[in-house]
Amino acid sequence: MPPKGVLRAAGSRRTAGALAVALAVAVSALAGCSAGGSGDTPDKDVSSPPKPAGAVRLPPPHAGFDYQIGGAYPPPKGVRIVSRDRSASPAPGLYNICYVNAFQAQPEERSSWPADLLLRDTHGQVVIDEDWNEPLLDIGTPAKRTRVAERVNQWIDGCAKKGYDAVEPDNYDSYTRSHHLLTASDATAFMSLLSRHAHARRLAVGQKNTAELAGQRGQAGLDFAVTEECGQYDECEVYAKAFDDRVVDIEYTDSGLHKALDRWGERISIVRRDRDVSTPGSSEYVRKTR
Repeated sequence: MPPKGVLRAAGSRRTAGALAVALAVAVSALAGCSAGGSGDTPDKDVSSPPKPAGAVRLPPPHAGFDYQIGGAYPPPKGVRIVSRDRSASPAPGLYNICYVNAFQAQPEERSSWPADLLLRDTHGQVVIDEDWNEPLLDIGTPAKRTRVAERVNQWIDGCAKKGYDAVEPDNYDSYTRSHHLLTASDATAFMSLLSRHAHARRLAVGQKNTAELAGQRGQAGLDFAVTEECGQYDECEVYAKAFDDRVVDIEYTDSGLHKALDRWGERISIVRRDRDVSTPGSSEYVRKTR
């Protein structure tokens, strides 16, 4: 089964471009506030020391890109950047991004998580991302962020051992589906733990969607952006500005592809894929770059 996550921030869940810009500005204005979430103690450092200067390699700008998280296959001609699920091997000779579901538990992995690390509402019920039937992970305190990070960082270690160049932690925006039980500060604090660990393993870290937190890239330790439908939803400018055009974008409609290409085709990496991110030979398979 293809890894879940490619559409988590798509469709009705995506923020309109103007709102995303407004939220980004608002969040930036609060940058001086604590990112410690609801806890009152600092996050424990569960990673190795900070990355040495120049140790992390960023994706090449405006390069051919393919999104293969639904299944690996030989990259088409002209592709220099590939994103694949952590269970797959990287593509030889290319810049490889490793997909990790970091903020939610995939349904088949739910039972492997300690019960107290699944976010629960005031009635004790697990909070579910109903679109994907995925429980949200509880990153609402420093202690719990540390414990969740210890598990996710093992997957990041696996990406590094396989030879990936970067990691793409998905569901950064899960706090928006938490019914106000989690905050943007919780998300940023947790992401910073993952980024610190990834950098120590010489992996760059891509921000997955979440335009409203693009202004917090420094605090979160993020190096580039992986976006879904930034053309369709007029969000590419937010990411391009925050990450100096180090953006790889996936569009799921022809109209979105054309919108992205018209304004950003000479600056960022853009590909049109089918919504199931299927492999060649499937009747659903779509890949376009123009």
